[in-house]
Amino acid sequence: MAPRLIHIALTVATALPLAACQSAAVSPIAEQADPIASAPPIRRGLDAVGLATLLTAEIAGQRGDYASATRGYLETGERYRSVALIERAALAARFSGDQALLETTAMRWYDLAPQAEAPTRLLSSLALQRGDWLASLDYRLALAERGEHGELASFSELAIEEGGPLPVLLERLTQYLVETDAAHPQRHDAVLATALIEAAIGNVTQAQARLARLGESHAELPELWLAQARIALDADDPTSARQAARRGREVAPEDGRFILMLAQSELLLGNISAAENQTDALIERHVGGHELRLILAQLYLEEGHTAPARRLLLPLVSEVDTPAMAYTLLGAIAEQEGQVDNALLYYRQVPAGDQFLQARLLAARMLINDDRLEDARSFLHTERLRHDEQAASLAALEAELLDQQGLGDEADELLERELRRSPGAEELLYLRAMRAFSMGDLAAMEEDLQRLIERQPDHAMALNALGYTLVDMTDRHQEGMELIERAYRLEPANPAILDSMGWGYYKLGNNQRALEYLERAYAMMPDQEVAAHLAEVLWELGHEAQARALIEQALERYDERPVIDDLLYRTPELAPEPTLQFP
Repeated sequence: MAPRLIHIALTVATALPLAACQSAAVSPIAEQADPIASAPPIRRGLDAVGLATLLTAEIAGQRGDYASATRGYLETGERYRSVALIERAALAARFSGDQALLETTAMRWYDLAPQAEAPTRLLSSLALQRGDWLASLDYRLALAERGEHGELASFSELAIEEGGPLPVLLERLTQYLVETDAAHPQRHDAVLATALIEAAIGNVTQAQARLARLGESHAELPELWLAQARIALDADDPTSARQAARRGREVAPEDGRFILMLAQSELLLGNISAAENQTDALIERHVGGHELRLILAQLYLEEGHTAPARRLLLPLVSEVDTPAMAYTLLGAIAEQEGQVDNALLYYRQVPAGDQFLQARLLAARMLINDDRLEDARSFLHTERLRHDEQAASLAALEAELLDQQGLGDEADELLERELRRSPGAEELLYLRAMRAFSMGDLAAMEEDLQRLIERQPDHAMALNALGYTLVDMTDRHQEGMELIERAYRLEPANPAILDSMGWGYYKLGNNQRALEYLERAYAMMPDQEVAAHLAEVLWELGHEAQARALIEQALERYDERPVIDDLLYRTPELAPEPTLQFP
């Protein structure tokens, strides 16, 4: 069982509060006439200027100009040091679409009411969205320190799932435990969070010992047994996982998570009948739950047990609102059983939506693996005719499959043919531009990206791709930076764009600004290219130890690391010092 699948299953089964908190901070406008109607009331005692500013803010909010409303409430709230008005500003800022304004407002709210729970949670959520995991954790620890639920264990689960900087987070949690009294009412949450990260980075024995000590005083805590079961499953110890899940079910018999854990444990132990008994019991408790059936079916498929997976899925097919994933999974089952044509029928039934392209990709790959390349191409051609709105995406998919088969010339012909048919197809223009770049034809790449930007000025990917190329591979640094800045204004939390911003500032000679963006990018997307950029800037700023440590980590993490290798060729001093070998 892959750890990622285990975490996904538990997340869906329990609807983690952490995710709910994050989404609430930036949710789009609900279907209501005035989304700030529930904000704290406006008090009396304003002078003429304050009243005018406040009335302007109220009118702006009613008109849907939430940015202006936020600024008005913020100005008046700061003038009168009114927490209620700052809170009203924060509520309006959520609907403004201006992330920077929301962060500014949240910080003002926190400054005025540092002990209040709401601004602390909001700042934690915003820090997480910009990739600052440590700051997000610090806000949650502040909540825990005040005796409030910081949701630390849930935070650790998310950090593990999303690839957060686990060693840094572990160090901070360990420090918190050292500094916190053993009798603190929220200390157990920090212990759970610490153990989960310890196990995730390989210190399973230490994590289990920590949880065993916690069990001496908190044996009634369901989260304790859940963490023990999860760690055991991730450590390929289904027997211990089953034992922990049973203890957890004794403590919380109505908690479906433990039934799911028992099913996973039995499945890994090869006890298919026992696993089915658990999954049947879980389904009985959640009548009508499509998502649960889908998750359980995936668990069986992961272990190669197609019959119980099919039994879970077939009832969904007879319903009016059959989930797209049900068809995809039934196609995968038929494919595993060698029923290629039957699988194709299931894949084709996946309707337009999130699963549409994935299903066509699976179908085409299946046919190619069955030595039926022409059938795969014919299938994709037919699908383009059936789904005109997806024609460009399907053509792009076919081109990539042809590339994988070493048929680049045929992929080029396909793109040219489809672009003649639909000259404004943005996805195909972008794909052709990327193919030109891979072949070293920067002029052709720029031509296609410029055409795309002219047609769609807010195409953040095209702006970033062209801007980064100009910054990195030409002397047109300022021109490239302007394009990257446009992309950043459109998608300020996109790690690829943050990397481009940092690299652009580096090329312009502003290393300190570069560092700010590259650190954020690496926290969100720790790949080898961002690591190389960050290490080079750290080196230029004189942070040589940090740069070498980052390079050493990258050399261990990435098997293929062309940008790192290029950096070491240009700056060999960055290479980690060799370890002495003793006989």
